[in-house]
Amino acid sequence: MRVLLLNLYYPPDTSATAKIAASLVEALAAKHDVTVLCGRPSYNPAEKRPWRLWRTERQGRIAVIRVGSTDYPRFRISRRVINYLTYTALAVLRALFVRCDVVLAMTDPPFEGIVGAFVSLLKRRPLVYNIQDLYPEMALFGGLMGPGWLARLWERLHRWALKRAQRVVVLGEDMRERIVRKGVPESRIEVVHNGAVIPAADAPPQPLDSELMAAVRGEYRFVAVHAGNIGFYGAWETLVAAARELEDDGVGLVFVGEGAEKARVEAAAEGCAAVRLLPIVPAEKMPSVHAAADILIITVKRGLEGVVVPSKMYEILAAGKAVVVVAPPESEPARIGTARGCGVVCDPEQPLLLAACLRQLAHEPERVRQMGMRARAIAADYDRVRELGKFVPLVEEVAGTAKQSS
Repeated sequence: MRVLLLNLYYPPDTSATAKIAASLVEALAAKHDVTVLCGRPSYNPAEKRPWRLWRTERQGRIAVIRVGSTDYPRFRISRRVINYLTYTALAVLRALFVRCDVVLAMTDPPFEGIVGAFVSLLKRRPLVYNIQDLYPEMALFGGLMGPGWLARLWERLHRWALKRAQRVVVLGEDMRERIVRKGVPESRIEVVHNGAVIPAADAPPQPLDSELMAAVRGEYRFVAVHAGNIGFYGAWETLVAAARELEDDGVGLVFVGEGAEKARVEAAAEGCAAVRLLPIVPAEKMPSVHAAADILIITVKRGLEGVVVPSKMYEILAAGKAVVVVAPPESEPARIGTARGCGVVCDPEQPLLLAACLRQLAHEPERVRQMGMRARAIAADYDRVRELGKFVPLVEEVAGTAKQSS
């Protein structure tokens, strides 16, 4: 089988979709030929590529074709949109000359599912659509665009792409429910969690960075950590307002990471001794961040459940840590935390209740420890290798069905 995967980002880019795309490609390439059609790296200046109309990198059964998209840094939305548009124009053209049996589209750029549907139509090949974030809802809720004719056109085209896809792969039950409401039959929707890498039982423990752990804990006696992207999907005002209620309790809220909303969080937390913001750390240092925390925090604004599904939930489970989910109860992390007993759920619009929850947990170390033990016990249920392995038979089925009907 020959698979054509469409996604703007691919390693050495370090976006979430780049990492997931690499995992998908590795799983598929064990049995099949995979062509990745991506853009020029734009995350790290040290990984820039000179401009060419396209260039091909090969490794075994994997061919990575990088079209000559612009590679502006991601920090300015207007320039990122130029990256999107130049990638799309060149990728669609180049895709017409790639032999494949099935098209697999992801969600970078945000309208990649629509691009994938057009490519599959032009090539007369079936489409598998892997949704990492749900658009245009993500852009609308995040304030990146307002309601109007463009949003309505985007939604109409997206529904067309969803209905054209032979399989739609989503990250959780909350996202599946949203896709069903768009008119896609449940039989064509598959839930595949991004999961986490679960180390072998006999694997030696990873070395921890004592200086980083000290920076995270500081002078607090109980530390709640949000580690990862500080994007527009989080209830940051609620977190900071709750922290202000805890200044005299020795409870600290530590943010480790970067993101579009970090400056706003810094401004909201100005003068608050219960909040500390630290820069992003390399992936290999994340175990030290987890180890330094008493509990980890995940947050999703009300209205964004099923639009974004934070994959950090699975990393927290693998670390054996209790989690406080500041999100609607219908969200995937909240469902896991409640059903599996590894966390507590707090309303994303009630800072006083969140403060009371954190204050109570700070006085119940045994409860926190028990939730962490349950987290570690269920982590294997969300093993990334096993979850992403679901893609191989799924894609094979789609490609095989298409061949039989042709």
